[in-house]
Amino acid sequence: MADDVSIGHDRRSTEPVASRQGPGRLLIGIYTVFAVAASARATWQIATDFDAAPLAYSLSALAGVIYLVAAIGIARRDGTSHAVAAISCAVELAGVLAVGAFSLVRPELFPEATVWSHFGEGYGYVPLILPVLGLLWLRKVRRSTS
Repeated sequence: MADDVSIGHDRRSTEPVASRQGPGRLLIGIYTVFAVAASARATWQIATDFDAAPLAYSLSALAGVIYLVAAIGIARRDGTSHAVAAISCAVELAGVLAVGAFSLVRPELFPEATVWSHFGEGYGYVPLILPVLGLLWLRKVRRSTS
């Protein structure tokens, strides 16, 4: 049973908390979907019309990579992977806040939308909420090891 769990213990029971169960599993799924969606969209845009919005398309590609790293980090069972996932979530949050603000203040820099434009408006603001949820989940899993 020990190899089925991540790190930590649930304070309400003696069973270890698994980062890949419950909310963790949902986060991994959402991060994976966003990694595929952002990467596929960016790849197509870069291949077919990069000159139209190089900054926007490059940021979408970066977002796809960050989503993938976060998904893998949350899914893995070790503290180092969770630390990498936490850094990914923090970079993602900083990115969505910065790009969201710049896309409103300097829209000419973003003639085409990115995953993070307007704080993830085109994706139901999930890109704004997702890193916060990821950081909270990683904190809960880490805290339960104490």
